[in-house]
Amino acid sequence: MSTSIDGGVRAEKKARTRAAIRTAAMELFARNGYSATTVEEIAKAAGVSHTTFFRYFQSKEQVIVADDLDQERDAALAAIPPGLGHFDLLRQMISVLFDVGLSDDWASNYDRIALINSDPGLRDAYQAEGERAISEATEFIAEYTGVAPDDLHLQVFVAAVSGVMYHLANAGDPSMTHEEARARLLDAVDLLERGLPLRG
Repeated sequence: MSTSIDGGVRAEKKARTRAAIRTAAMELFARNGYSATTVEEIAKAAGVSHTTFFRYFQSKEQVIVADDLDQERDAALAAIPPGLGHFDLLRQMISVLFDVGLSDDWASNYDRIALINSDPGLRDAYQAEGERAISEATEFIAEYTGVAPDDLHLQVFVAAVSGVMYHLANAGDPSMTHEEARARLLDAVDLLERGLPLRG
């Protein structure tokens, strides 16, 4: 029992420290700009050492890009009921992943998203995270449907879907709410399933 309690205390402390670093970083970025802010300044403002900073984040970019929701996303995907066709599976994946993101204050933080979109380095780091997510999603769809991950049919499906999702996410209205973005992506899935008609 004590081991479990100790583990819980450590996890809470870790979460508080990560949150403190992020809060300090966002305040400094708002005041001084992202590029002009150093790791040393973030660590000092958060009340941690330079070494401690790197125990929690690999880089300044990761302070913003990472969202710590891998376990929650895995659990949400695992809870999707079996037997869905690939388009219905895609709809479920989009919906549950949005739910996971919206339930977390950091992942759904509009200031964070605006900052990512405003800096080329952050956009590149965020895109790299997106490519990792696409690879993991491909593995999940393959396992769910019983199709080999390197099957051409699956590869084309994933490429088409990820291309559309990426374009819409980057070409959308910055004032769009998260729920509006979700609805737009689900509408796009409908169009893909209908064979890409040019009119309704």
